[in-house]
Amino acid sequence: MAEVKNDEQHAIFAENVYKIFNPKTENEVVALEDVNLTAQPGEFISLIGPSGCGKSTLLRLIADLITPTSGTLHINGKTPHQSRLDRDYGMVFQAATLYQWRSVQKNVELPLEIMGYPNTVRQQRAREMLEMVELEGFGKHYPWQLSGGMQQRVSIARALAFEPSLLLMDEPFGALDEFTRERMNMELLRIWRTANVTVVFVTHSISEAVFLSSRIVVMSPRPGRITNIVNNTLPYPRDNDTRELPQYFQTVTEVRELLRDAHEVE
Repeated sequence: MAEVKNDEQHAIFAENVYKIFNPKTENEVVALEDVNLTAQPGEFISLIGPSGCGKSTLLRLIADLITPTSGTLHINGKTPHQSRLDRDYGMVFQAATLYQWRSVQKNVELPLEIMGYPNTVRQQRAREMLEMVELEGFGKHYPWQLSGGMQQRVSIARALAFEPSLLLMDEPFGALDEFTRERMNMELLRIWRTANVTVVFVTHSISEAVFLSSRIVVMSPRPGRITNIVNNTLPYPRDNDTRELPQYFQTVTEVRELLRDAHEVE
């Protein structure tokens, strides 16, 4: 699915991107094929598709954890490598990946510490981030003293501590129970609007993608291709009542049918 041409106003620009692992060997795997995608600053985009379709691979390409085999990929008008050097993005994984021997405050401070910020600046910024994720009273606690949802909020605070313009999230709520997950979805939307960042969010959950996203990117089974992009017109702000709207159920059905169609084409 072709997108508009590149300009420096795009938070993400991908054109004809391929990722092939072990190329020209008997173990060759085409993970992504002819991926075309743009994201505007401030968007919330979800990537959804079956397991193994390349959602996380695309996220890792954006984060410069791996490199494209071919095609063009720009982040804020720069190469992913330069964007990583410029610290344009923060990343949140399915596991919170917090250091158990560091307090919550010290975990949030960690990227600022690595970047050489003065101690007073680190402490103030970490306090601001913990307040944003509504954990201002837990700075002296340790990760093992927190629930799974609270740990993920600490992880989000840490990812946003150095004020990136882009937040990459790889199934961050996949291990949570349904009730906690729904609550975290609402927390994430509040944080997104407060922090004014672009979010790229990987999920297997149709309902989660519809509740969160301004656009939903539907991917095919491997080799992963973008088969459809759904413009989600559900109004913001969204809350529990949003999940009861006819428009919500209609969009969930639309995405489910597009995923089914993409799988049947294969």
